[in-house]
Amino acid sequence: MTGMQVLAIDAGQTGMKVRVEGADVVFRGIDTHEPLLPQLADVVHGAIARTGSTPDIVTAGISGLTDRDADAALLLSLVRDTGVRAASLAHDSTTSFLGALGDARGAVVAAGTGVVTLAVGQDAVSRVDGWGYIMGDAGSGYWIGREALDAVMRAYDGRGPRTALTDPVRALWPDLPFAYIDLQAAEDRVRIVASFAAEVARLAAEGDPVAQSISDRAARELAHSVSASLNNVRRHDDERFTVCAIGGVFRSPRLHDAFAAELTRDRYDVTLVAPLGEGIDGALALADLSPQHPLSSAVHRAVA
Repeated sequence: MTGMQVLAIDAGQTGMKVRVEGADVVFRGIDTHEPLLPQLADVVHGAIARTGSTPDIVTAGISGLTDRDADAALLLSLVRDTGVRAASLAHDSTTSFLGALGDARGAVVAAGTGVVTLAVGQDAVSRVDGWGYIMGDAGSGYWIGREALDAVMRAYDGRGPRTALTDPVRALWPDLPFAYIDLQAAEDRVRIVASFAAEVARLAAEGDPVAQSISDRAARELAHSVSASLNNVRRHDDERFTVCAIGGVFRSPRLHDAFAAELTRDRYDVTLVAPLGEGIDGALALADLSPQHPLSSAVHRAVA
């Protein structure tokens, strides 16, 4: 696709970033209660209108993309009037990997409200977790927030140690015994729970033992997912891998340091590195992804 103009989309639930002709524009995030592809088509039309561009291909990394929604041909039909002639769609774990590590072999763990780990080996790909807040997402912002709320209520009952986490929870729900009722009734309860991850990070840095314990356990979960993903793609005992940790959860110094220590404690084969770029860079890279690359099979393509 070299030489073609690319309109790349990094589509998340909190916002959608579009890059075209070197410029970035931002749109509201995916509404998970509405069909996905018409929303992407609206973003393509909006980005073209705002930038005056004439893209040849649309590429997108999409949070939570399923095979059911990954109909690149349908997206093309929805943007036929723009002159776009090709489309490539992928789960955002794929574009997060390409943005962070490029063509390197290794693993990227992306931990925000949820978490997913993707490993790429010589000839195999392994996705670990990313199974949502009910069935998985171990070590994610939601997981951390849920552990914080559990710790606060244990302290309230006398089943656990006192913790400074009680204060920010009381700030939202002054009457703690009724907090669970308000939370269960809230439409944005996942976001509310995950928001306490920032308080855990802050109070862990200030020395609260409970917040530190939660951070350390989250780090172990995240490191375990990385190790599992790399084991799934390993072909030789002497293989070495590059690992990149991205997402808001890793802004916690306590958690990041504990993750690095846990990951490398018993492993000689990993090197933890900073990301080369972001998810939008990975979405852009879809346009030139080689058919021989292990991740190519995870990309849904269509040509008009």
